[in-house]
Amino acid sequence: MSAYDVIIIGSGPGGYVCAIRCAQLGLKTAVVEGRDTLGGTCLNVGCIPSKALLHASHMLHEAEHNFAAMGLKGKTPSVDWKQMLSYKTETIGQNTKGIEFLFKKNKVDWLKGWGSIPEAGKVKVGDETHDAKHIIIASGSEVSTLPGVEIDEKTVVSSTGALELSKVPNKLVVIGAGVIGLELGSVYKRLGAEVKVIEFLDAITPGMDAEIAKTFQRTLKKQGLEFQLGAAVQSVDTKGGKAKVTYKLRKDDSEHVEDADIVLVATGRRPFTDGLGLEALGVGISERGQIKTDGHYATSVKGIYAIGDCIDGPMLAHKAEDEGMAIAEILAGQKGHVSYGVIPGVIYTHPEVANVGATEEQLKEAGTAYKVGKFSFMGNGRAKANFAGDGFVKILADKSTDRILGAHIIGPMAGDLIHEICVAMEFGAAAEDLARTCHAHPTYSEAVREAALACGDGPIHS
Repeated sequence: MSAYDVIIIGSGPGGYVCAIRCAQLGLKTAVVEGRDTLGGTCLNVGCIPSKALLHASHMLHEAEHNFAAMGLKGKTPSVDWKQMLSYKTETIGQNTKGIEFLFKKNKVDWLKGWGSIPEAGKVKVGDETHDAKHIIIASGSEVSTLPGVEIDEKTVVSSTGALELSKVPNKLVVIGAGVIGLELGSVYKRLGAEVKVIEFLDAITPGMDAEIAKTFQRTLKKQGLEFQLGAAVQSVDTKGGKAKVTYKLRKDDSEHVEDADIVLVATGRRPFTDGLGLEALGVGISERGQIKTDGHYATSVKGIYAIGDCIDGPMLAHKAEDEGMAIAEILAGQKGHVSYGVIPGVIYTHPEVANVGATEEQLKEAGTAYKVGKFSFMGNGRAKANFAGDGFVKILADKSTDRILGAHIIGPMAGDLIHEICVAMEFGAAAEDLARTCHAHPTYSEAVREAALACGDGPIHS
């Protein structure tokens, strides 16, 4: 039996970042992980492998559509799916081995196996029980499915199975028009599949700024993705390696059937806390299955904390990372803090979509007087040169103080461009502060400056 200052259950972005920060602050730290590799869902079957396939398929798209215009002549590459999966697997391995190295460097112990908490201050892994002054649950989330839909990871797959298909399907039906469904739908569309997305609501990407969502859907339709919105999936029947998706339109209750080679269920995720023994301990759980915590990540049981996907808030890897660092600093006697109003969200399609802060709809609902500054990438020299002129930057600022309240970008490198706005918001900057900051030319980031200028007297290049 070993004694630790901190034992963290789960080695995803929340858990491993928390562990490294705890170790940096002088706390004797261990992480419990039952997978063969560290990194959780994100590194093993989520963010990282999906980005590898998005990158590879985008390169194919560029070769098919833009290379000839740039004077790059020759045969368009064919898809070696086996090699593409090998590239994806190698990318995962480099990242997970990197975390193992960081654990050794920071003297963080890996307790291999699945953990449970028999009582406060103790974590059981296999046959061994370890003492800990503080226990942090960072157990993450799992795929949530629909009634009448059974995932077999062969014909009906989750995001995990969609990253391991034996071949590119002829027809892919995606249930759910959220981030995961649209990213993986984009991958397979570029690789030659027919892709249809079925969504219960009347718009894609729920919660996104409505103007961006409409532009995004229009762009994806131009790329060949089909959409059926306002549709409730009733069942998915599989026979002979094929699938039939039955759905009803909410507007008239009419029933329809869609054939598919593969069905991807991308209807969101739910907290994963099975086997931890939380109910017996008396740890508070919400109706949605989330662990209840206070403003310092403490649960209802003294000495037990929780972070990441298993608590309230957006299920984002970087949100979990920030919470991991915050709780580490709190346990070390510092003032750990997360600015929940300045957590960016990114969709890694092409073009990318990124957002931070409030949407126009939220500001209207709150009765906030605001102004809008917009700039199209068609007015950006770098974007035009790179066949990336689709999309725009939108900055929302307080009408009287000019303080930036939110920003929404659809366009090239949106996931990187959003961060200068995050920094500005963290410092309480005005749109004018961004507008008066020199931006290098020619860069995509000039579009951000132009949108900030549009909150004042107007942009220069529009």
